[in-house]
Amino acid sequence: MEQNEDFQITAANLRKMGQAKLTREERKKRQRALDNLGVPNFREFITKWSKQPGHEQLMKQLKKVEIGVLQLNIGLYCNQACNHCHVESSPKRTETMTRQTAERCLEILKNSPTVHTLDLTGGAPELAGEFKFLARGGRDLGREVIDRCNLTALLEPGQEDTAEFLAKNKITVIASLPCYSAKNVNTQRGSGVFDKSIQALLLLNQLGYGKPDRGLRLDLVYNPLGGFLPPSQSELEAKYKEELWDTFGIEFNSLYTITNMPIKRFADFLYRRNELEDYMQLLVRNFNPASVEGLMCRNHLNVNWDGRLFDCDFNQQLDMGMRRVNSKMEAAHDMSERSSSAPSVWDIESTDDLVGLRIVTDNHCFGCTSGMGSSCQGTTA
Repeated sequence: MEQNEDFQITAANLRKMGQAKLTREERKKRQRALDNLGVPNFREFITKWSKQPGHEQLMKQLKKVEIGVLQLNIGLYCNQACNHCHVESSPKRTETMTRQTAERCLEILKNSPTVHTLDLTGGAPELAGEFKFLARGGRDLGREVIDRCNLTALLEPGQEDTAEFLAKNKITVIASLPCYSAKNVNTQRGSGVFDKSIQALLLLNQLGYGKPDRGLRLDLVYNPLGGFLPPSQSELEAKYKEELWDTFGIEFNSLYTITNMPIKRFADFLYRRNELEDYMQLLVRNFNPASVEGLMCRNHLNVNWDGRLFDCDFNQQLDMGMRRVNSKMEAAHDMSERSSSAPSVWDIESTDDLVGLRIVTDNHCFGCTSGMGSSCQGTTA
Protein backbone atom coordinates (compact mmCIF):
# COMPACT_ATOMS: atom_id res chain seq x y z
CA MET A 1 0.00 0.00 0.00
CA GLU A 2 2.77 2.42 0.90
CA GLN A 3 4.24 2.02 -2.60
CA ASN A 4 1.00 3.04 -4.33
CA GLU A 5 1.49 6.39 -6.08
CA ASP A 6 -2.21 7.32 -5.98
CA PHE A 7 -2.24 6.64 -2.25
CA GLN A 8 0.69 8.98 -1.68
CA ILE A 9 -0.81 11.74 -3.83
CA THR A 10 -4.11 11.44 -1.98
CA ALA A 11 -2.40 11.50 1.40
CA ALA A 12 -0.32 14.54 0.49
CA ASN A 13 -3.40 16.46 -0.61
CA LEU A 14 -5.25 15.54 2.56
CA ARG A 15 -2.39 16.94 4.62
CA LYS A 16 -2.46 20.21 2.66
CA MET A 17 -6.20 20.68 3.17
CA GLY A 18 -5.90 21.29 6.89
CA GLN A 19 -8.71 21.08 9.41
CA ALA A 20 -10.56 24.37 8.93
CA LYS A 21 -14.21 24.07 9.84
CA LEU A 22 -16.62 24.71 6.97
CA THR A 23 -18.93 27.71 7.07
CA ARG A 24 -22.70 27.26 6.78
CA GLU A 25 -22.56 28.34 3.14
CA GLU A 26 -19.74 25.90 2.42
CA ARG A 27 -21.80 23.09 3.94
CA LYS A 28 -24.73 24.06 1.72
CA LYS A 29 -22.46 24.05 -1.32
CA ARG A 30 -21.20 20.61 -0.35
CA GLN A 31 -24.74 19.22 -0.18
CA ARG A 32 -25.72 20.92 -3.44
CA ALA A 33 -22.66 19.38 -5.06
CA LEU A 34 -23.86 15.93 -3.99
CA ASP A 35 -27.39 16.64 -5.16
CA ASN A 36 -26.25 17.81 -8.59
CA LEU A 37 -24.21 14.72 -9.43
CA GLY A 38 -27.10 12.86 -10.98
CA VAL A 39 -26.86 10.11 -8.35
CA PRO A 40 -30.21 8.30 -8.02
CA ASN A 41 -32.36 8.90 -4.97
CA PHE A 42 -31.47 6.03 -2.63
CA ARG A 43 -35.03 5.17 -1.62
CA GLU A 44 -36.26 5.29 -5.21
CA PHE A 45 -33.28 3.16 -6.21
CA ILE A 46 -34.20 0.53 -3.60
CA THR A 47 -37.85 0.66 -4.68
CA LYS A 48 -36.87 -0.23 -8.24
CA TRP A 49 -34.63 -3.05 -7.05
CA SER A 50 -37.52 -4.37 -4.95
CA LYS A 51 -39.50 -5.01 -8.12
CA GLN A 52 -36.90 -7.45 -9.40
CA PRO A 53 -37.41 -11.18 -8.79
CA GLY A 54 -35.67 -12.30 -5.62
CA HIS A 55 -35.37 -8.80 -4.17
CA GLU A 56 -38.96 -8.13 -3.14
CA GLN A 57 -38.01 -7.68 0.54
CA LEU A 58 -35.46 -4.89 0.03
CA MET A 59 -37.82 -1.98 0.60
CA LYS A 60 -39.35 -3.64 3.65
CA GLN A 61 -35.87 -4.00 5.12
CA LEU A 62 -35.43 -0.22 5.40
CA LYS A 63 -37.22 -0.25 8.75
CA LYS A 64 -36.09 -0.61 12.33
CA VAL A 65 -36.02 -4.14 13.73
CA GLU A 66 -35.25 -5.12 17.32
CA ILE A 67 -32.43 -2.90 18.52
CA GLY A 68 -29.31 -4.84 19.51
CA VAL A 69 -26.79 -2.00 19.78
CA LEU A 70 -27.11 1.33 21.59
CA GLN A 71 -24.40 3.56 20.15
CA LEU A 72 -23.58 6.77 22.00
CA ASN A 73 -21.49 9.56 20.52
CA ILE A 74 -20.49 11.03 23.86
CA GLY A 75 -18.38 13.96 22.68
CA LEU A 76 -16.59 15.47 19.70
CA TYR A 77 -13.31 16.32 21.43
CA CYS A 78 -10.39 14.29 20.07
CA ASN A 79 -6.64 14.50 20.51
CA GLN A 80 -6.32 13.87 16.76
CA ALA A 81 -7.83 15.69 13.77
CA CYS A 82 -7.85 13.08 11.01
CA ASN A 83 -8.50 14.29 7.49
CA HIS A 84 -11.00 11.53 6.70
CA CYS A 85 -13.04 11.93 9.91
CA HIS A 86 -16.78 11.83 9.23
CA VAL A 87 -17.40 13.46 12.62
CA GLU A 88 -14.96 16.35 12.04
CA SER A 89 -13.55 15.86 15.53
CA SER A 90 -10.47 17.74 16.73
CA PRO A 91 -8.83 19.14 19.89
CA LYS A 92 -10.89 22.31 19.33
CA ARG A 93 -14.30 20.64 19.69
CA THR A 94 -16.00 21.11 23.05
CA GLU A 95 -19.35 19.35 22.58
CA THR A 96 -19.78 16.64 25.22
CA MET A 97 -22.51 14.57 26.87
CA THR A 98 -23.79 15.69 30.27
CA ARG A 99 -24.33 13.42 33.28
CA GLN A 100 -28.10 13.91 32.97
CA THR A 101 -28.10 12.66 29.38
CA ALA A 102 -25.75 9.80 30.26
CA GLU A 103 -28.05 8.68 33.09
CA ARG A 104 -31.03 8.75 30.75
CA CYS A 105 -29.16 6.61 28.21
CA LEU A 106 -28.44 4.00 30.87
CA GLU A 107 -32.09 4.08 31.94
CA ILE A 108 -33.14 3.34 28.35
CA LEU A 109 -30.54 0.57 28.19
CA LYS A 110 -31.95 -0.96 31.37
CA ASN A 111 -35.45 -0.86 29.86
CA SER A 112 -34.32 -2.47 26.59
CA PRO A 113 -33.67 -6.21 27.02
CA THR A 114 -32.95 -6.75 23.31
CA VAL A 115 -29.93 -4.41 23.46
CA HIS A 116 -26.85 -6.55 24.07
CA THR A 117 -24.17 -3.93 23.35
CA LEU A 118 -23.40 -0.38 24.48
CA ASP A 119 -21.12 1.18 21.85
CA LEU A 120 -19.22 4.29 23.01
CA THR A 121 -17.78 6.51 20.31
CA GLY A 122 -16.79 10.13 19.69
CA GLY A 123 -14.42 12.01 19.18
CA ALA A 124 -12.13 10.12 21.47
CA PRO A 125 -14.68 8.67 23.90
CA GLU A 126 -12.10 8.02 26.64
CA LEU A 127 -11.46 11.78 26.82
CA ALA A 128 -15.14 12.59 27.47
CA GLY A 129 -16.10 13.21 31.07
CA GLU A 130 -18.86 10.59 31.19
CA PHE A 131 -16.92 7.74 29.57
CA LYS A 132 -16.13 5.72 32.68
CA PHE A 133 -19.58 6.36 34.16
CA LEU A 134 -21.22 4.97 31.02
CA ALA A 135 -18.78 2.09 30.62
CA ARG A 136 -19.29 0.95 34.21
CA GLY A 137 -23.02 1.44 33.90
CA GLY A 138 -23.25 -0.70 30.80
CA ARG A 139 -21.20 -3.50 32.37
CA ASP A 140 -23.25 -3.33 35.58
CA LEU A 141 -26.31 -3.99 33.41
CA GLY A 142 -24.64 -7.07 31.98
CA ARG A 143 -24.12 -5.69 28.47
CA GLU A 144 -21.05 -5.78 26.28
CA VAL A 145 -19.44 -2.34 26.18
CA ILE A 146 -17.38 -1.22 23.18
CA ASP A 147 -14.77 1.52 23.30
CA ARG A 148 -14.06 2.91 19.81
CA CYS A 149 -10.49 3.92 20.43
CA ASN A 150 -7.97 5.88 18.36
CA LEU A 151 -5.22 4.26 20.50
CA THR A 152 -3.22 7.44 21.12
CA ALA A 153 -5.88 8.68 23.55
CA LEU A 154 -4.71 5.96 25.95
CA LEU A 155 -1.34 7.72 26.19
CA GLU A 156 -2.67 11.23 26.82
CA PRO A 157 -1.78 12.97 30.12
CA GLY A 158 -4.34 12.01 32.74
CA GLN A 159 -5.22 8.74 30.97
CA GLU A 160 -2.51 6.61 32.58
CA ASP A 161 -5.08 4.27 34.16
CA THR A 162 -7.51 4.10 31.24
CA ALA A 163 -6.14 0.93 29.64
CA GLU A 164 -6.25 -0.87 33.00
CA PHE A 165 -9.79 0.42 33.50
CA LEU A 166 -10.78 -1.09 30.16
CA ALA A 167 -9.25 -4.45 31.04
CA LYS A 168 -10.65 -4.53 34.58
CA ASN A 169 -14.17 -3.92 33.28
CA LYS A 170 -13.72 -6.24 30.27
CA ILE A 171 -14.48 -3.49 27.77
CA THR A 172 -14.19 -4.52 24.11
CA VAL A 173 -11.72 -2.28 22.29
CA ILE A 174 -12.27 -1.52 18.61
CA ALA A 175 -9.22 0.47 17.55
CA SER A 176 -8.64 2.44 14.38
CA LEU A 177 -5.36 1.69 12.62
CA PRO A 178 -5.45 2.77 8.96
CA CYS A 179 -2.31 0.85 8.00
CA TYR A 180 0.44 -1.35 9.41
CA SER A 181 3.20 0.98 8.17
CA ALA A 182 4.45 4.12 9.92
CA LYS A 183 4.63 6.21 6.76
CA ASN A 184 0.99 5.77 5.82
CA VAL A 185 -0.42 6.24 9.32
CA ASN A 186 1.64 9.36 9.97
CA THR A 187 0.66 10.77 6.58
CA GLN A 188 -3.01 10.43 7.39
CA ARG A 189 -2.99 11.20 11.11
CA GLY A 190 0.11 13.22 11.85
CA SER A 191 3.75 12.77 12.73
CA GLY A 192 4.38 10.32 15.54
CA VAL A 193 0.87 8.85 15.60
CA PHE A 194 2.00 5.43 14.37
CA ASP A 195 4.59 4.98 17.11
CA LYS A 196 2.07 5.96 19.77
CA SER A 197 -0.52 3.62 18.25
CA ILE A 198 1.96 0.74 18.44
CA GLN A 199 2.77 1.64 22.06
CA ALA A 200 -0.92 1.55 22.90
CA LEU A 201 -1.44 -1.80 21.16
CA LEU A 202 1.52 -3.30 23.04
CA LEU A 203 0.07 -1.96 26.29
CA LEU A 204 -3.30 -3.54 25.52
CA ASN A 205 -1.59 -6.84 24.66
CA GLN A 206 0.29 -6.74 27.99
CA LEU A 207 -3.06 -6.43 29.75
CA GLY A 208 -4.36 -9.49 27.90
CA TYR A 209 -6.18 -7.86 25.00
CA GLY A 210 -6.12 -9.81 21.74
CA LYS A 211 -4.80 -12.92 23.50
CA PRO A 212 -6.54 -16.28 23.13
CA ASP A 213 -8.79 -17.29 26.03
CA ARG A 214 -8.32 -14.04 27.97
CA GLY A 215 -11.80 -12.66 27.30
CA LEU A 216 -10.47 -9.24 26.31
CA ARG A 217 -11.36 -8.54 22.71
CA LEU A 218 -9.22 -6.23 20.58
CA ASP A 219 -10.40 -5.54 17.03
CA LEU A 220 -8.88 -3.17 14.48
CA VAL A 221 -10.57 -0.98 11.88
CA TYR A 222 -9.33 -0.11 8.38
CA ASN A 223 -10.85 2.40 5.99
CA PRO A 224 -9.38 3.41 2.61
CA LEU A 225 -7.57 6.71 2.33
CA GLY A 226 -8.75 7.54 -1.18
CA GLY A 227 -11.85 7.21 -3.32
CA PHE A 228 -11.93 3.43 -3.63
CA LEU A 229 -13.65 0.50 -1.95
CA PRO A 230 -11.94 -1.53 0.79
CA PRO A 231 -10.17 -4.75 -0.20
CA SER A 232 -11.28 -8.17 1.03
CA GLN A 233 -11.76 -7.99 4.79
CA SER A 234 -10.47 -11.51 5.43
CA GLU A 235 -7.39 -11.08 3.23
CA LEU A 236 -6.51 -7.71 4.76
CA GLU A 237 -6.97 -9.12 8.26
CA ALA A 238 -4.48 -11.88 7.48
CA LYS A 239 -1.98 -9.31 6.17
CA TYR A 240 -2.39 -7.07 9.24
CA LYS A 241 -1.88 -10.03 11.58
CA GLU A 242 1.23 -11.11 9.73
CA GLU A 243 2.80 -7.65 9.62
CA LEU A 244 1.95 -6.60 13.18
CA TRP A 245 3.08 -9.91 14.68
CA ASP A 246 6.27 -10.24 12.66
CA THR A 247 7.33 -6.63 13.20
CA PHE A 248 6.06 -5.80 16.70
CA GLY A 249 4.76 -9.02 18.27
CA ILE A 250 1.25 -7.53 18.37
CA GLU A 251 -1.87 -9.72 18.48
CA PHE A 252 -5.50 -8.79 17.85
CA ASN A 253 -8.74 -10.64 17.25
CA SER A 254 -10.38 -9.34 14.06
CA LEU A 255 -10.08 -6.57 11.51
CA TYR A 256 -13.07 -4.64 10.15
CA THR A 257 -13.04 -2.79 6.84
CA ILE A 258 -15.29 0.26 6.59
CA THR A 259 -16.14 2.15 3.40
CA ASN A 260 -15.52 5.89 3.47
CA MET A 261 -18.80 7.77 3.56
CA PRO A 262 -19.15 10.67 1.06
CA ILE A 263 -19.82 13.14 3.87
CA LYS A 264 -17.95 15.77 5.89
CA ARG A 265 -14.15 15.95 5.49
CA PHE A 266 -13.89 13.06 3.03
CA ALA A 267 -16.60 14.54 0.80
CA ASP A 268 -14.83 17.91 0.94
CA PHE A 269 -11.59 16.30 -0.13
CA LEU A 270 -13.22 14.54 -3.09
CA TYR A 271 -15.16 17.66 -4.05
CA ARG A 272 -12.06 19.84 -4.11
CA ARG A 273 -10.30 17.26 -6.29
CA ASN A 274 -13.31 16.95 -8.63
CA GLU A 275 -13.54 13.26 -7.69
CA LEU A 276 -16.84 13.30 -5.81
CA GLU A 277 -18.93 12.31 -8.83
CA ASP A 278 -16.60 9.43 -9.72
CA TYR A 279 -16.74 8.13 -6.16
CA MET A 280 -20.52 8.33 -5.97
CA GLN A 281 -20.82 6.52 -9.30
CA LEU A 282 -18.43 3.86 -7.99
CA LEU A 283 -20.68 3.30 -4.99
CA VAL A 284 -23.83 3.11 -7.11
CA ARG A 285 -22.27 0.74 -9.65
CA ASN A 286 -21.21 -1.60 -6.88
CA PHE A 287 -24.55 -1.64 -5.05
CA ASN A 288 -25.03 -5.05 -3.43
CA PRO A 289 -28.61 -5.98 -2.49
CA ALA A 290 -27.25 -8.66 -0.15
CA SER A 291 -25.81 -5.91 2.07
CA VAL A 292 -29.17 -4.38 3.00
CA GLU A 293 -30.37 -6.95 5.53
CA GLY A 294 -27.25 -6.46 7.66
CA LEU A 295 -27.25 -2.64 7.65
CA MET A 296 -26.47 -1.27 11.10
CA CYS A 297 -29.20 1.38 10.81
CA ARG A 298 -31.74 -1.44 11.12
CA ASN A 299 -30.71 -2.73 14.54
CA HIS A 300 -28.74 0.21 15.98
CA LEU A 301 -29.94 3.25 17.87
CA ASN A 302 -27.48 6.12 17.62
CA VAL A 303 -27.56 8.90 20.23
CA ASN A 304 -25.86 12.27 19.86
CA TRP A 305 -23.94 13.91 22.72
CA ASP A 306 -27.00 16.11 23.35
CA GLY A 307 -29.41 13.16 23.50
CA ARG A 308 -30.97 13.33 20.05
CA LEU A 309 -31.75 10.06 18.28
CA PHE A 310 -30.50 8.95 14.87
CA ASP A 311 -30.59 5.80 12.76
CA CYS A 312 -26.79 5.75 12.46
CA ASP A 313 -23.69 7.82 13.21
CA PHE A 314 -23.50 9.04 9.61
CA ASN A 315 -27.05 10.40 9.71
CA GLN A 316 -26.13 12.06 12.99
CA GLN A 317 -23.29 13.95 11.39
CA LEU A 318 -25.64 15.14 8.63
CA ASP A 319 -28.24 16.15 11.25
CA MET A 320 -30.77 13.73 9.75
CA GLY A 321 -32.79 12.87 12.83
CA MET A 322 -34.89 9.75 13.32
CA ARG A 323 -38.59 9.88 12.67
CA ARG A 324 -40.60 10.72 15.74
CA VAL A 325 -42.32 7.88 17.53
CA ASN A 326 -45.30 9.52 19.22
CA SER A 327 -48.75 9.66 17.67
CA LYS A 328 -48.77 13.46 17.35
CA MET A 329 -45.87 13.21 14.93
CA GLU A 330 -47.33 10.41 12.78
CA ALA A 331 -47.15 12.82 9.85
CA ALA A 332 -43.37 12.70 10.21
CA HIS A 333 -43.40 9.81 7.76
CA ASP A 334 -43.88 12.50 5.13
CA MET A 335 -41.06 14.67 6.46
CA SER A 336 -38.10 15.58 4.32
CA GLU A 337 -35.36 13.00 4.72
CA ARG A 338 -33.03 15.84 5.68
CA SER A 339 -35.11 17.34 8.45
CA SER A 340 -33.01 18.12 11.51
CA SER A 341 -36.05 17.63 13.76
CA ALA A 342 -35.10 14.64 15.86
CA PRO A 343 -36.63 12.93 18.88
CA SER A 344 -34.42 12.59 21.93
CA VAL A 345 -33.74 10.15 24.73
CA TRP A 346 -36.53 11.86 26.69
CA ASP A 347 -39.09 10.89 24.02
CA ILE A 348 -38.73 7.12 24.44
CA GLU A 349 -38.75 4.68 27.35
CA SER A 350 -37.22 1.71 25.55
CA THR A 351 -35.72 0.89 22.18
CA ASP A 352 -38.81 -1.27 21.65
CA ASP A 353 -40.60 2.01 20.87
CA LEU A 354 -38.61 2.25 17.64
CA VAL A 355 -39.35 -1.12 16.03
CA GLY A 356 -40.99 -0.71 12.63
CA LEU A 357 -40.00 2.93 12.13
CA ARG A 358 -38.92 3.82 8.61
CA ILE A 359 -35.18 4.51 8.34
CA VAL A 360 -34.14 7.97 7.14
CA THR A 361 -31.97 7.69 4.02
CA ASP A 362 -30.05 9.85 1.54
CA ASN A 363 -27.43 9.38 -1.16
CA HIS A 364 -24.61 8.68 1.31
CA CYS A 365 -26.39 5.38 2.06
CA PHE A 366 -24.83 3.95 -1.08
CA GLY A 367 -21.61 3.85 0.97
CA CYS A 368 -22.98 1.18 3.32
CA THR A 369 -24.58 -0.87 0.52
CA SER A 370 -21.67 -0.95 -1.93
CA GLY A 371 -19.33 -3.89 -2.43
CA MET A 372 -19.49 -6.25 0.54
CA GLY A 373 -21.45 -3.71 2.55
CA SER A 374 -20.16 -1.58 5.40
CA SER A 375 -20.99 -0.98 9.04
CA CYS A 376 -19.28 -0.15 12.31
CA GLN A 377 -18.80 -3.93 12.64
CA GLY A 378 -17.31 -4.33 9.16
CA THR A 379 -18.86 -5.96 6.10
CA THR A 380 -22.57 -6.83 6.01
CA ALA A 381 -22.90 -9.13 2.98
